[in-house]
Amino acid sequence: MGKQIDAYSNILDLIGNTPLVKLNKITAPLTGNFYAKIESFNPGHSSKDRIAAYIIEEAERKGILKPGSTIIETTSGNTGFSLAMVSIVKGYKCILAVSSKSSPDKIDMLRAMGARVYVCPAHVSADDPRSYYEVAKRLHSETNNSIYINQYFNALNIEAHYKTTGPEIWNQTNGNITHLVACSGTGGTISGIARYLKEQNSNIKVLGVDAYGSVLKKFHETGEFDHNEVYPYRIEGLGKNLIPTATDFETIDRYVKVSDGESAHMARKLAHKEGMFVGYTSGAAMQAIYQLDTEGEFSEDSNIVVIFPDHGSRYMSKVYSNEWMENQGFFDTKNAEVPEEIEYIE
Repeated sequence: MGKQIDAYSNILDLIGNTPLVKLNKITAPLTGNFYAKIESFNPGHSSKDRIAAYIIEEAERKGILKPGSTIIETTSGNTGFSLAMVSIVKGYKCILAVSSKSSPDKIDMLRAMGARVYVCPAHVSADDPRSYYEVAKRLHSETNNSIYINQYFNALNIEAHYKTTGPEIWNQTNGNITHLVACSGTGGTISGIARYLKEQNSNIKVLGVDAYGSVLKKFHETGEFDHNEVYPYRIEGLGKNLIPTATDFETIDRYVKVSDGESAHMARKLAHKEGMFVGYTSGAAMQAIYQLDTEGEFSEDSNIVVIFPDHGSRYMSKVYSNEWMENQGFFDTKNAEVPEEIEYIE
């Protein structure tokens, strides 16, 4: 009998075990050693594959999900894509309430993956009936045999990263990691990784990245929700206008806020300098590292791991569109990047 075929049983078997890659050119002016955990190597091109598979498999194990069930979720795009992918493989229906801030690329991808998509206005309060939180709740109440993933308030969001991403980083660095830099949205990624790493070495510093227009940094520092902190911003999947219970604030040492424009330029710089085609939040995380470096956060012996959550293909109509960047006013004197023109040969 010949050798067995060496193949994965389905696409979900590819989730996790993403590579850790040293950053070189973009970090040349900085102090320390920098490594990127590139989550776009997951089959759904983002870190959200981990929580989608984990939460759904836990629901199956507990008997909550049954044949013909519908999975409903609130998403800025990545979690929705991952849930749609898992739903296809496992035979569930998928309904997604999406923020209008999500890029058209993301929304088109969700539809391509067979999900029913409701696009909700981004700049309304979390308790507004039009918000994607409230729309998802309503759809859940109206849909028989459905479950609402509710990633912002689901402890399994943290658990998924505690059991997978955290151990991966610890093993990949042979326990030599000194700092973790990660964006904070639902908070599941940063909290799960931080909880695991701090159990191994309590001296590891966990640095969260927040957006201007979000409440997370001030809440972490004061324990108070300040409505004055909330205003519209452009980065997707980063920051919040509510306090997610999927964020374990005690595991995070400090937050740093980044701007829309600088984060967008940093994503483009990662492509140009490192050949890494990553998303908007990856640019935000890299921008935070630059700001932390100017504050003297790192030393020559520091080993900094930064999470790059998703792939640049989801931002073609935004960060990687010169027209969009121009319309946002991001091509200014501070970031005088000259848009490259395409030459057509007749």
